[in-house]
Amino acid sequence: MPPRQIIMPNANRGSVGFSSAEFEQEYERPSKSELKRQMSALQKLGEELVEQPRDRVKRVPMPEDVREAILECQQIKDHEGRRRQLQYVGKKMRTLEEDEIAAIRKVLDSWKGASKAETATLHAIERRRDKLLADDKALTQLLSEHPQLDAQQLRTLIRNARKEQADNKPPKAYREIFQILKQLQAPAASAADEDNDEIDDDDQQS
Repeated sequence: MPPRQIIMPNANRGSVGFSSAEFEQEYERPSKSELKRQMSALQKLGEELVEQPRDRVKRVPMPEDVREAILECQQIKDHEGRRRQLQYVGKKMRTLEEDEIAAIRKVLDSWKGASKAETATLHAIERRRDKLLADDKALTQLLSEHPQLDAQQLRTLIRNARKEQADNKPPKAYREIFQILKQLQAPAASAADEDNDEIDDDDQQS
């Protein structure tokens, strides 16, 4: 009898006759470092929400269980207890869908824009107050723009503020001038808040 021919298995084929490549599936999974970055970003987003006023948190679009975790964290004063609750908030944030996260970021970004505008307004008030103390013409201009102001009161406050600075005394009059100037900005600020509320209402209805 002729010797039996031994057929060696093809290394490129599977044991059942199929190419091993047919069993390979490619999964587009994020890397461990990318997952870590995403988790860290969500943790920071949760911490940012915890730092917001409670009435603002109640207006942010999010699931109630996430909101409750954030509001509870705000009430915890104990350092260790707050740290644990912040971790829990981060865990709850990771349960959110991408569209929910995007909606939260949109609201927070709008608040940041408002905060920047408010800071710029306060700096403008400070600059105007300094002008009032440095130049008498600044008061004339202010009274022409706002004739409802009490000219005598302002002159007295400006004189007292200059004396406070010269004598290194507490800036009582200096602060009163700031408050008067700030009140002049109040109507504009209220109108801006109303506009923001209207935008929020439109977003909720859409």
